[in-house]
Amino acid sequence: MQTATHNQHGMSAHTTTAQDKSINRLPPQTKYIVGNEACERFSYYGIRSILALYITGAVAEGGLGQTKDTATVIIHLFIFANYFMPLFGAWLSDKLIGRYNTILYVSMIYCLGNGVLACSGLVSSVQDKLLCLGVGLGLIAFGSGGIKPCVSAFMGDQFKPEQSHLLQKAYGAFYWSINFGSFFSFLVVPWIKERYGYAWAFGVPGIFMALATLIFWLGTPRYTRVPPVRQTRTAGFLAVMWRAVRAQPQLPVLTWINLAASLLLPGVTLVALLVVALIPKVTLGVRILGWAALVGVALWYGLIVMLSLAGRLELPEEFWQPVRQFHTEEEISAARSVGPILCVFALVPLFWALFDQTTSTWVMQGTQMVPVQIWDYTLGAAEMQSANPAIVMVLVPVLTLLVYPRLGRLATPLRRMSAGMFFGAASFVIVAWLQQRVDAGAQLSILWQVVPYLVLTTGEVLLSTTGLEFAFSEAASSMRSTIMSFWLLTVAYGNVVVATITKVMGSGHSQAESVTPSRFLLYAALTAVVGVLFSLVASRYRYRTERQSQA
Repeated sequence: MQTATHNQHGMSAHTTTAQDKSINRLPPQTKYIVGNEACERFSYYGIRSILALYITGAVAEGGLGQTKDTATVIIHLFIFANYFMPLFGAWLSDKLIGRYNTILYVSMIYCLGNGVLACSGLVSSVQDKLLCLGVGLGLIAFGSGGIKPCVSAFMGDQFKPEQSHLLQKAYGAFYWSINFGSFFSFLVVPWIKERYGYAWAFGVPGIFMALATLIFWLGTPRYTRVPPVRQTRTAGFLAVMWRAVRAQPQLPVLTWINLAASLLLPGVTLVALLVVALIPKVTLGVRILGWAALVGVALWYGLIVMLSLAGRLELPEEFWQPVRQFHTEEEISAARSVGPILCVFALVPLFWALFDQTTSTWVMQGTQMVPVQIWDYTLGAAEMQSANPAIVMVLVPVLTLLVYPRLGRLATPLRRMSAGMFFGAASFVIVAWLQQRVDAGAQLSILWQVVPYLVLTTGEVLLSTTGLEFAFSEAASSMRSTIMSFWLLTVAYGNVVVATITKVMGSGHSQAESVTPSRFLLYAALTAVVGVLFSLVASRYRYRTERQSQA
């Protein structure tokens, strides 16, 4: 009996020790997800790194020979699609086939897009090249955008509740892999283009995407799979809002303005902006529609600021009263948290309109500057894009560990985001000055672009990482995925704004109107104005902790 008891205790102690070790160890399957993400990001950013050069390059050198304005529109429509498609990916994974199947099957479409794009470097006709470019980028946008909301969530699915303390470490590795993959893609893919041509330069990212899919598939036996749900959180939020709107007998005018600003203007202006950006031929009617859409964005911003100053960002208590018999207090509270957050998000797209021009107009500016030779390696316009992920990997720990703690309460999330807007505007003032020097005949080194990259990337870290933190802390737990989808939409919105401005302000001739000091200063001025508006909204925003303490 004693021996049996002793063995039983020994086995129990051994089992407990093994369980403790497994709880404090990253799930082994996460390495497949991190590896998949690093390869996928290499593929995506590798393609982006040479798009501007390919579209504007001379036909004799394998390029498409298009204008710089045309290249700007194509690139920003591609980025728009990448950040709009997550809505479809989230719906597909949450409602139909689950995250694992969405990632695997959509990745195959992604690979197909890479293959079609690589074919554009093999065909000789410009029309055939343009066809391959359009189809390839469309499939890649579908693939990249489709898996975007699923991969990070799938990473979280692999952890048991008692392993929640490991999530920060896991996501740190996950986001580091994103910057690692993009950093090397910006250095390697342009080098391949110079030595082996566009077919290989697009083909290598395709190989990496195939490798990403293979790595993900290899982890299949180990994955924890969460089945899809019948109703997504977005659908639940819309159901509460729709029922609340229908139940209103009579509301104050300001409340209806609030609803219009939150629900109607964004959708109408986005559709108008997209129509203008997609129409190939720029006519008077297209220009009028484009200007009307941009005016609509300005009105939208004005209404948000007006409502903020009037203390009306939050819908009044009586608005929600009629739905209490149909929905729980938790569902209503979740829906109430969305409006104020979206009003803050609404002012963010213009920053992304600036930031994503590092892939388009900044590369085109860099082609007018003097590259730097480092032994046998040439650091040119495309390679300079590696400055962004390199600076991010340094800045994030510096700001998080050194700067923010010293600032204390002064560094609230919205104040940091406001500062990010002004850093973005300042970077374009510097780029405008550089372009003015280049246009005057100065032979500037490409290394001059490090200065605006440093300023803009500082703005990105202040706004982007803080924006994600703000969304996570301010949204109800049941609405966090929905809020993250809206955050991705701000990137999409900003890129379609660039495409529209390029269309309505271009003359249609061959000169590079999107790469001029005046155009850069226009973006800087617009962002500075929006930065001021953002600061006004931020000053009147009540954080969730404040609302709860006053309840």
